[in-house]
Amino acid sequence: MTVPSPRAPALCANHVSRVLPATVPVTLIDDVSLEFAPGSFTVITGPSGSGKSSLLYLLGLLDVPTRGEILIDGQSVSGRDSEARAAMRLRTFGFVFQFHFLLPEFSVLDNVMLPMRQLGTLSRAAMLERAHAILASLDMTSSANKRPDALSGGQRQRTAVARALANDPRFVLADEPTGALDTVNAAAVFAILRGLTTAGRTVIAVTHDMGLSATADRRIHIVDGRVVSDGAAA
Repeated sequence: MTVPSPRAPALCANHVSRVLPATVPVTLIDDVSLEFAPGSFTVITGPSGSGKSSLLYLLGLLDVPTRGEILIDGQSVSGRDSEARAAMRLRTFGFVFQFHFLLPEFSVLDNVMLPMRQLGTLSRAAMLERAHAILASLDMTSSANKRPDALSGGQRQRTAVARALANDPRFVLADEPTGALDTVNAAAVFAILRGLTTAGRTVIAVTHDMGLSATADRRIHIVDGRVVSDGAAA
């Protein structure tokens, strides 16, 4: 059941399924319909292997549904080719994963600027200004010229969040962003994600931590690829 939204949904899954072809087909996501309002913070929970990450990858256009469609502002994007989906991901989505995937040979500043370089719409001066501003907002200014191996786990994940924000995305999707962190740093990263909604961003995070999930607006619980509960986080 979809939680009614007081605002028009920014992102929708419409009867989405993801089935892996095999002698016995494997269903990862089974007929899921969801709506996400602008400026909302949603967590997706469920047991291991329930399809949490698979659902997130469909919502973020990292994967393509076998059936159904993903819509942004009411427009279907599932039928677009891989190049068009990649361009939309770069402009519209920011991703944070359990492991930061920072490039070890690059500084924090250069890691944050990478998506900007890929998009190619800003001058170097503008990219530097934006990257410094993002890092300052995450209390990472003093680490701008450090390499990832000189950072703590929490600082690396803050850098990953900064990189996700590089192109000012409307949607930030996080897959177990606190799974490799201690309790204090996990709470800090979740608080950062929560704060991103104040700028109107839609944030969706997969987590196994039920305590952290209570800080979200909404919790979707899935089992065997199906939504079994959807409501206010508690």
